[in-house]
Amino acid sequence: MIVILDYGVGNVGAVANMLRKVGARTRVSASPADIEAADKLILPGVGHFDNGMRKLHDSGLVPLLTQQALHRAKPVLGICLGMQMMTRASEEGSTPGLGWIDATTQRLPTMAGLRIPHMGWNTVRRENGAALFGADGETERFYFVHSYAVRLAESRHAAATCGYGVDFAAAFEAANLFGVQFHPEKSHVFGMALFKRFAAL
Repeated sequence: MIVILDYGVGNVGAVANMLRKVGARTRVSASPADIEAADKLILPGVGHFDNGMRKLHDSGLVPLLTQQALHRAKPVLGICLGMQMMTRASEEGSTPGLGWIDATTQRLPTMAGLRIPHMGWNTVRRENGAALFGADGETERFYFVHSYAVRLAESRHAAATCGYGVDFAAAFEAANLFGVQFHPEKSHVFGMALFKRFAAL
């Protein structure tokens, strides 16, 4: 069972629908019992970093989620803001992140001819034999909407990179922890393939 965390931030319905399309058993929930019983967890998120962290803390789930992620080593997938919240901090706000991975979230640089936010379809490059993506050299396209991106302390944790003026981490993998900056639930066949690989881990 994959539990999609329902803490008031994120496209939980769209994520659940996409997982069901690939045959995964899933539940949208904020129940501690469901979280403890889950095989895998998904942390969705859209919007401002501080608001997401505040909503997550208000839910009372942070200690339980940290136990599941770091001590029980359950696979956890953070999506968009959810990926950023797994880092130590973000330039978008002042609230500390979850700190599950040694990384920070930084604003994309302003460059001539490039609009911020980075919004729309873009290709990603698989890195380090990442489990959530296809074979090296295979072109995969995903839908992005973001003004901030994750800066990893260790390049070996990069699962995919994307170019938008500069290269940034489109995804990370660190043991059981996974994050994607794009929205797989909006990315059609490529998103379905990624969810299928996550469900099969």
